[in-house]
Amino acid sequence: MRAVLQRVRRARVDVGERTVGEIGQGLLILLGVMQGDGEDEALMLADKIARLRIFSDDAGRLNRSLLDVSGSALVVSNFTLAANYTHGNRPDYFSGASPEIANALYLRFIELLSQRLPCAHGEFGADMQLDMLADGPVTIVMDTDVLKQKRK
Repeated sequence: MRAVLQRVRRARVDVGERTVGEIGQGLLILLGVMQGDGEDEALMLADKIARLRIFSDDAGRLNRSLLDVSGSALVVSNFTLAANYTHGNRPDYFSGASPEIANALYLRFIELLSQRLPCAHGEFGADMQLDMLADGPVTIVMDTDVLKQKRK
């Protein structure tokens, strides 16, 4: 799985004229599910994100997690995180999981993250519009392949 985490003061995702997810302080998480991803990757990523210390403490140091600041997460599916842009000018997305698998793991990730903190989400496969106020900005890119290499 790949995720782009954007620390936000607020974020909202709309489908058409309807708001489907909205949070205050927390993280906007763009989530891409890759071929070969499964339950282990969803669990690993949910655990890491909930505990990632990227919120300021009283001294201004990035020393607090979403859990510490009682923040929320807004999770939005984003298959374009699977982009292979190494050839030509049109990326391909062949390394992304099939829509059926990606949707199931997207929902499972949301379920796992929701067990730890308040979580809102977008609508898988929909044309979504995002509105957010970045905080910092603090932006982190995560890949479970990198997390697995670190465990070895």
